[in-house]
Amino acid sequence: MTFKELNIIPAILKALSNENYTKPTPIQEQAIPPVLAGRDLLGCAQTGTGKTAAFAVPIIQLLSQQQSGKPNHRHVRSLILTPTRELALQIIDSFQAYGKYTGLRCCAVFGGVSQISQERSLKQGADIVVATPGRLIDLMNQKLIDLQHVKIFVLDEADRMLDMGFIHDVKRIIAKIPKQKQTLFFSATMPPEISTMVKSILVNPVKVEITPVSSTADKIQQCVYFVDKGNKQKLLIDLLQDKSIASALVFTRTKHGADRVVRELTKANITAQAIHGNKSQNARQNALSNFKSGVTRVLVATDIAARGIDIDELSHVFNYNLPNIPETYVHRIGRTGRAGLSGTAISFCEIEEIPYLKDIQKVIGKSISEVKDHPYPMLVTTPPAKEATPTSPRKPKPFNKKKPMGKSFKSAPPRKA
Repeated sequence: MTFKELNIIPAILKALSNENYTKPTPIQEQAIPPVLAGRDLLGCAQTGTGKTAAFAVPIIQLLSQQQSGKPNHRHVRSLILTPTRELALQIIDSFQAYGKYTGLRCCAVFGGVSQISQERSLKQGADIVVATPGRLIDLMNQKLIDLQHVKIFVLDEADRMLDMGFIHDVKRIIAKIPKQKQTLFFSATMPPEISTMVKSILVNPVKVEITPVSSTADKIQQCVYFVDKGNKQKLLIDLLQDKSIASALVFTRTKHGADRVVRELTKANITAQAIHGNKSQNARQNALSNFKSGVTRVLVATDIAARGIDIDELSHVFNYNLPNIPETYVHRIGRTGRAGLSGTAISFCEIEEIPYLKDIQKVIGKSISEVKDHPYPMLVTTPPAKEATPTSPRKPKPFNKKKPMGKSFKSAPPRKA
């Protein structure tokens, strides 16, 4: 299957060729035809599957076939709502690349920076707006953006919108968009509130599901180190002495935790930068740019800040803190093993995180192999706490630490890369 066989117009085919896109990914192959046919779409796909092009390419084609006059008289005809600034910037880059020869105008709207340039772009006329909820509502309240002419609406990363507390804002925005429109809805997971929203805004949608919810890529080799909380930094530094780890994305639970890890790595002469909500937009973009170019070897991030980070050749993901929601683990490790390449996901598990590990293994349907031969083994005297339910964060009782972990945890054989 080629993009030409999907009936993509020559102007877009030329742009895709410039980007070295030779054939569509599975989600692109399945999503583009129904979107071009005007159908609503429910896309269930993890990051790294090519879903941005799956909606950007057909939207550009549909709008370019219905050009609406001079640029400064154009109305916003397509709105893409996404949870983070980083993701908004990546999506707008994609629209600009694929629509390079169509004459369409695009504009990104997000917070953390002055709205002056965004306001100017809107006044000059934009066919497509990619926005985060907070800044978009600010502009709506100031009557600086008109959504009455939106014909195609995309809600991207809907589950992350829910995680970040944006669902109320999303509903306010949807209420200002015409009821008669084409809606494209993308979510890696389908919690109950998202399922309810799907039923309320999609009309007879085509469902495209590329990977089962909460599955993990086969090419990702996963392992876990049981380690006491106070030794996690030492273990991370020890593992990063391996020069074959070309690039590593390290996930921490908190912003302050991310900064602490960066300070310790820097002391150990390991180049690292942090990316989280307390950083300015320029600092975040600088850290991401340095990481992608190889200037920085390690990027330490919180889950929310990392949403939208798209790096094809990322070799390693470290779970410095295990997440208390299993699906978040899937999101994290899915950032490696992309584009047909192998990847490695290494998790650190302290005593209070053992229930989280059990939940993760239940959701992904496999055991994560334990690495026992390392300098900082966990010390425990009592068995781990009872299993947690996947959606209920908990604070297990602490355990006394006296002797090394024995063989109380089953080890699965290492997965082949």
